[in-house]
Amino acid sequence: MITLVHPETTITKDKIISFFWQHLLLLLSLFIMTFGVSLSVRSNLGSSVISTIPFVMSLVGDTGKAPGLTIGEYTYVMNFLLVGMQILILRRRFHLVQLFQLVIGFVFGFLLDINMWLTSVFTGDGLIWQTVMQLMGCLVLAVGISLEIRCGSVTMPGEGITVAVTKASGIPFAKAKILVDISLVVIAVALGYVYFGQWQWHVVGIGTLIAMIFVGATVRFLDPHMEWFDRLMHCRPGFRRYVYGLAKYIYRRFN
Repeated sequence: MITLVHPETTITKDKIISFFWQHLLLLLSLFIMTFGVSLSVRSNLGSSVISTIPFVMSLVGDTGKAPGLTIGEYTYVMNFLLVGMQILILRRRFHLVQLFQLVIGFVFGFLLDINMWLTSVFTGDGLIWQTVMQLMGCLVLAVGISLEIRCGSVTMPGEGITVAVTKASGIPFAKAKILVDISLVVIAVALGYVYFGQWQWHVVGIGTLIAMIFVGATVRFLDPHMEWFDRLMHCRPGFRRYVYGLAKYIYRRFN
C-alpha cells in the first residue's frame, strides 16, 4: 500500500522543525552571550554596554533605594522600555512580529542571572586577573553575538532600538549603534551620580571601553569564519529523526 504525503504537510513539518532548530541554536547563542557579559561584570573593570544600566540599578536595589531586582530582572525592564521606545519612534512602521523581542529579551535576562550565578565562583584580585576576565568576557560575548546574528530571528531589543533610530533618522546603522551605546553608558553614569554621588567605575570603566572596541572588532573578524554554523543551521537530519521518534514514542506510550 502506497501512502501519499501531501506536499504542503511536508513543508509545514519542515518549517516547524526548522523553527525549533533555529531557536534552539538561538538559545545556545544567548547563553554564550550572557556568559560573556557575566565574565565582564565579574572583572570589576566595567561591564559590557548592554548591561551597564541593569548592573548599576541592581546595585541601587541593594541599598533599598530602588526595587531589589537582580541584574537579569532589571534587564527585563530595560528591554521592555527599549521595545516601547521602538514603537514610539516607528509607530505604524513597527511590525508586530518585533514584539518577539520581548521574549528574546526575557530569555536573555533569565540566562544572565543563571550565568551570574555560575560565574560567582570566579573570584580573584589584581589587575592581571581582572584584565584576563574582561578579555575572556569580550571574546565569549563576541562569539555569542556572531552566532546570534546568524540565527536569523528577530534582533535583541538593544539592536532593535538601533534599527529604529536608523529607519527614523536615516543615520547609518554603524553610527546609530555608536549613539545608542553612548546613550546607554551616559545614563548608567548619571544613575551612579544620582544614587551614589560618584562614578561607579566597576560598572562603567575601562572594561566598558574595551568591550565597545574589542567586541565589535572580534565579531567582524569571526564573521568570515562562521560557515560551519551556517551549515549547522541547515543540516538537521539527526534532529528531525529525534523529533519524529520522540513524537512516536509519546503517542505509543499514552495510547
